[in-house]
Amino acid sequence: MSDVDLTSEQYEKCREAGEILAAVRDEAAEKVEVGVSHLEVAEWAEDRIRELGGEPAFPVNISIDEEAAHATPSIDDDSTFGEDMVNLDIGVHVDGWLADTAVTVDLSGHDELAAASAEALDAAIETVEPGVETGEIGAAIEEVIDGYGFNPVVNLTGHGLGHWEQHTTPNIPNREVSQSSALEVGDVVAIEPFATDGGGKVSEGQDEEIFALDSEGSVRDRSARQALEQIVDDFKTLPFATRWLDVSRPKMALRRLKRQGIVHGYPVLKEEDGCLVSQKEHTVIVTEDGCEVTTRSR
Repeated sequence: MSDVDLTSEQYEKCREAGEILAAVRDEAAEKVEVGVSHLEVAEWAEDRIRELGGEPAFPVNISIDEEAAHATPSIDDDSTFGEDMVNLDIGVHVDGWLADTAVTVDLSGHDELAAASAEALDAAIETVEPGVETGEIGAAIEEVIDGYGFNPVVNLTGHGLGHWEQHTTPNIPNREVSQSSALEVGDVVAIEPFATDGGGKVSEGQDEEIFALDSEGSVRDRSARQALEQIVDDFKTLPFATRWLDVSRPKMALRRLKRQGIVHGYPVLKEEDGCLVSQKEHTVIVTEDGCEVTTRSR
């Protein structure tokens, strides 16, 4: 794999997506304050991505306290930030080439928990080079989080990023594991430690505002058919929000598409003990002598 051309158009678009994303993440994080609307921050960030020349790779995730992933505001959401632990998880694509990043904005006074995931990410990135086992990266994450007296969330992982694929191989565990795979030059991976003051596992809640296409199919209902056309044209296989659909009664349309096996939903994931979760994430390209972080602030 040493002959991979890291200057090719594919990697340049990954870098462009990362540069846009770093700016939007930092600007969006500054907008997270007590009393500010979740929906306002999400829509601002998604619009800003488009202004800078990218497209959202998935709906902006705004996870609060025990929520770990897949939470995004509904179209009529009137939630505002309180004294919360807030995780912003944002993605950008340029022609289907992706970058993924996350940051915790702590309004709750638990700065040590936020620091644990951030320092774990730094330690993980330092281990990245061709040939390193993903289990070694997980061990570096686990060691830092354990050192703070917290637990990594063990059933969430980092992941590879493909063309129009938000989650692909390899998985990057958040703890030491014996069975893993070796990174290669040219791999594009998102590393995302989650730290919690709970037991370290998440499970699915009831809320579901994010969906993705499974397969195209014949749809009789007019609204559902229009929704499917927009999904295929605009989002392809990437996740999208209910609030992004330009159809009447989008929730009803999605229920029909889900019932037919055309789309699947992403339930909000919550820490099983109801405890706080922090998150930090960067996207990296594996290079000959280590890695390049595409989502680091310029």
